[in-house]
Amino acid sequence: MKNRKSFLALLALLALVLAGCSRKQVLHVYTWADYFSPEVIARFEKENDCIVKQDIFDSNEMMYTKLMAGDRYDVIIPSDYMIERLIAEDALMELDYSRIPNANGMLDWLKDTDYDAGSRHSVPYMWGTVGILYNEEYVDEPITSWKSLFDPKYQDDVFMLKSVRDTIGVTLKMLGYSVNENSEKALNEVRDVLIKQKQDGIVQGYMVDEVKEKMISGEAAMAVMWSGDAMYAIMGNDSLKYVVPEEGSNIFYDSICIPANARNVSGAEKFIDFLCRGDIAAMNYEYVGYAIPNTAAIDIIGADEYNASPVNNPSQEALDHCEVFKYLGDDTKLYDQVWTEIISEF
Repeated sequence: MKNRKSFLALLALLALVLAGCSRKQVLHVYTWADYFSPEVIARFEKENDCIVKQDIFDSNEMMYTKLMAGDRYDVIIPSDYMIERLIAEDALMELDYSRIPNANGMLDWLKDTDYDAGSRHSVPYMWGTVGILYNEEYVDEPITSWKSLFDPKYQDDVFMLKSVRDTIGVTLKMLGYSVNENSEKALNEVRDVLIKQKQDGIVQGYMVDEVKEKMISGEAAMAVMWSGDAMYAIMGNDSLKYVVPEEGSNIFYDSICIPANARNVSGAEKFIDFLCRGDIAAMNYEYVGYAIPNTAAIDIIGADEYNASPVNNPSQEALDHCEVFKYLGDDTKLYDQVWTEIISEF
């Protein structure tokens, strides 16, 4: 009898614990890989007595497909052109800045953008460029042009980025077009060039997150890479260098948004405000490696230290040759068609 009573008491205690856990609010976040310091997430959960559940995407298009399929999230972090698309489709909630006061501390030039006028639907989180990460031990000269990615002497020595807008965009730049070019003629040129690159045996593969470690371990001469990922790789191998090629590139802005169908809006607002705190944004900068728009965080890091990296703070000359992706409307279908033909080669 005593053992039975003890067992029942244990069950009752377990039920209370589980009931307490079930009462915790859950915040569903859809984001890029490695985009928050684990310590940041742990602190938010502790300060707000909640659980943050993260799902990961590796392209804006993957995120969009999931949202349109009905998956519901409280916070998402898309890039500029995808924010523009989601706004056009009424898929984002308009933000109440009185509930996210820390979000007012962004760099002035990011408070009013072409993709989200007045930042009504998004708060800037990270920004960067697309460039070439190369191993100077594996190349004969400093890399300065996108053309190096297509040089037959780099047989099986190039990683391309598995991202429709980025890969098509940098190839458009190499061919002398805008990253937002939408003519069938130009896109067919891009398709042919990229397919020939594969047929010539230059490309090892199309990748996203895994390419960082592959470049650190010296598995290729060069890779198309986002600047923050390049920064991470450089810290792991001092033979790696990053360049924004002379033809120009894409400059991108990833921003925090609340989907129109979010369930936990209050939790989402708390999370955004928390991420915009200077100390928290500084912690994420140290962990993630991308450039940040948060003035309080830059003050904490120190302007000299923050501006010291040419990877995260490219020259004005390089930036002058960069463009922001725009939402292409119905022309997105043509991009998708060309991309399918390119990827089918792998």
